[in-house]
Amino acid sequence: MSDAAPTFAPEIEEAIRTARAEVSALHAELVRYGLVVWTGGNISSRVPGADLLVIKPSGISYDDLAPENMILCDLDGNAIPGAPGSERAPSSDTAAHAYVYRHMPDVGGVVHTHSTFAVAWAARAEEIPCVITAMADEFGGPIPIGPFAIIGDDSIGRGVVETLRGHRSRAVLMQNHGPFTIGVNAKDAVKAAVMVEDVARTVHYAREAGELVPIPQESIDSLYNRYQNVYGQSTDARR
Repeated sequence: MSDAAPTFAPEIEEAIRTARAEVSALHAELVRYGLVVWTGGNISSRVPGADLLVIKPSGISYDDLAPENMILCDLDGNAIPGAPGSERAPSSDTAAHAYVYRHMPDVGGVVHTHSTFAVAWAARAEEIPCVITAMADEFGGPIPIGPFAIIGDDSIGRGVVETLRGHRSRAVLMQNHGPFTIGVNAKDAVKAAVMVEDVARTVHYAREAGELVPIPQESIDSLYNRYQNVYGQSTDARR
């Protein structure tokens, strides 16, 4: 006998539908910007007003993703029985995403990719130094390295939280693995994923050509403050 469909308040049902549609659509951005290959990578969104998240199913082609096959999970990473898509297994990184949501309540979206240049820095266990203004704007300093952790439980999530808590960066390079990014919502976390690969590539090429020139800390602080609080439109076009 199959599990009955869960029942939520109307506003939560609407929030779940919105999160499903957004998470499904945003995966196309990972493909568009060349941040993933095959079925690797994942995006999740916290469901506003509920202790729930929506995440990509495991091992499904990006061409086959749709709102109805996104997986609804609780904040322990367990799929909600009877919810659309619950017959599939959620992403293998679900426990990591769930840990982040449990321990960073201001985070509304989490993204993991295997983007080439960011992974190359992770493979060297080397943070990306803040040597271009776009990086100061977006990340407020270097992009840090997180600890090596094995996929399958919340070890990666613990490393993400331990590294980013109190850090201005919205991206961490998990050692020997790759980037995880966080944001106020899923779209914001995807933007951070796009930007971390862009700066990883630029700084790599710059270092190949010669010695990097650091940006003074006071200038990093000024650039970050301007970008976060002044740049863009009042409707938050920055994100």
